[in-house]
Amino acid sequence: MNPSELTLLVLRFGFLLLLWAFVFGIVYALRTDLFGQRVRKLPEPQAAAAPSPFPAAPTSGATAPTMQPPPVSTLPSGANTASGRPKATLVSATRLVITSGPRQGTELALGREPITIGRSSESGLVIRDDYTSTHHARLLLWNDEWMIQDLDSTNGTFLDGKRVSVPTQIPLDTPIKIGTTTFELRR
Repeated sequence: MNPSELTLLVLRFGFLLLLWAFVFGIVYALRTDLFGQRVRKLPEPQAAAAPSPFPAAPTSGATAPTMQPPPVSTLPSGANTASGRPKATLVSATRLVITSGPRQGTELALGREPITIGRSSESGLVIRDDYTSTHHARLLLWNDEWMIQDLDSTNGTFLDGKRVSVPTQIPLDTPIKIGTTTFELRR
């Protein structure tokens, strides 16, 4: 076997491996499109293990300092403060109402726990459409005010027509659009 035949044989095997890599890539893409991506379970927050950002209460007989919410300047960079409408707080917002989309008219009671929104069956609000990611967004309380956080979704989360890129305060009765579904936080 001369060197040119050996080179030709190696090139044939190389192209054969490349062909099989493309075939496996196509099969993987088809499987993902047909059956969806594998759902990974988000870790449960552990209150005891997470360090508190607030100072510990004194252990002596002194009175504990009252906790004040941090000043507005400590909001995440780019967070909305939505002038003109009252903010959705733990007290003022009691329900989430879907105003358009396949589940229009559905209401969900708000508590203190964060609500994950997405296609995953583990989400607090399941939205099954082609424009919603598995774990799309999250509603959470921050200083007793409701915030919307996009979880790096493909198609984005929109608050009053503006794309959300950082956790953003939600005003009452303001439309939040995820995929083809729109909802509001109401009294």
